Amino acid sequence: MTETRGPLAGLRILDVTRLLPGPVATMHLADLGAEVIKIEDTGAGDYARAMGPGEREAGGNGDSLFFRLVNRNKKSLRLDLKQAAGVEVFLRLAQDADVIFESFRPGVVDKLGIGYEAVRAINPRIVYCAITGYGQTGPWADQAGHDINYLATAGLLDQIGSHDGEHSGPPAIPNLQIGDLLGGALTPLLGVLAAVIGAKATGRGSHVDVAMTDAVLAHTIFPLVTTLVHGRPAPRGADLLTGGVPCYGVYRTADARYLAVGALEPKFWQALCAAIGRPDLAPFGLAMGSKGREVKAELGGLLASQPLAHWEPIFAAADCCVTPILRLDEAMAHPQIVAREMLVEVGGTQQYAPPCKLSAWPWAAATPAPAAGADSESVLQAAGYVEADIARLRASGVI
Repeated sequence: MTETRGPLAGLRILDVTRLLPGPVATMHLADLGAEVIKIEDTGAGDYARAMGPGEREAGGNGDSLFFRLVNRNKKSLRLDLKQAAGVEVFLRLAQDADVIFESFRPGVVDKLGIGYEAVRAINPRIVYCAITGYGQTGPWADQAGHDINYLATAGLLDQIGSHDGEHSGPPAIPNLQIGDLLGGALTPLLGVLAAVIGAKATGRGSHVDVAMTDAVLAHTIFPLVTTLVHGRPAPRGADLLTGGVPCYGVYRTADARYLAVGALEPKFWQALCAAIGRPDLAPFGLAMGSKGREVKAELGGLLASQPLAHWEPIFAAADCCVTPILRLDEAMAHPQIVAREMLVEVGGTQQYAPPCKLSAWPWAAATPAPAAGADSESVLQAAGYVEADIARLRASGVI
């Protein structure tokens, strides 16, 4: 990606994160024109390179699909931060950087000698973002975790699942890593970009402490409403927006497919009832308790009497917020997704386009995820290292 492309052109980012949250965050910034230098250790590097299906599974030396999907438009530098010379290289790069992303446990970057205070001493305008599960403070700050743990701790996982009218089913694990992506990718961007604007205005940077658990908790709005009113959240699958009312839920069709019914407003529920020939159900879209269960059962029985293909044109014509629940392969081929050009090919790999479309900066062709250390020499040369320096660093295993 050329450095003149996008609204963030000229923004230099050092990224020492791995796996999913940090790499997705920095990919979004790279897509917007920032220069992102991905710094990996000289051993395994970002172990996302070997995680999941991809070229390595087939016996090749390439990187996994997972890695390629979240690391486009970046440069790669291999650097041994356990050597003093590696720390020296990092700090030299940090002098001219605008942002640093890290995702180690609290205190690790300080022990390495590349923490916020060390960088701020040479670059007071640095924005230094730390992405962790539980944050830099608190009794759980040093505790290990993954997405499922952050959702569980924030009270969200308790709310995801079904209800049979009497009892809640077990919590369901979504195949969208809400903590990692809402908490660890998008939330850091909010803090980082705000701090960058502040740094440009005042010359003073900031440490940005992002806890994925905090970010999930801060967005559990409807469970909080119920808890503030009743002292605890609704049972799983029984709240207003989790399937507790007839007008908002998931219904099975005759061919074992499903419809997403989101006819929350009265006009949409009335249109739905008219479309299926049941105007008598119109007063009960938001019914709860026994009447709600009765109406849900009647609607469920009717929708289950016909296959998905029968209902699709009916609800499309009614425009009542009822849509088929698609598999991902179907979603990728959906006319709306195609029209929005949400699938692109980068380096021979099909992947998602940026979700924001900026009129002043149309997104153009991207560069594929880099091989480990592919840009080591060019990055170091840009930082003022000459060939003899680079050869010495390579010989000593620093790069």
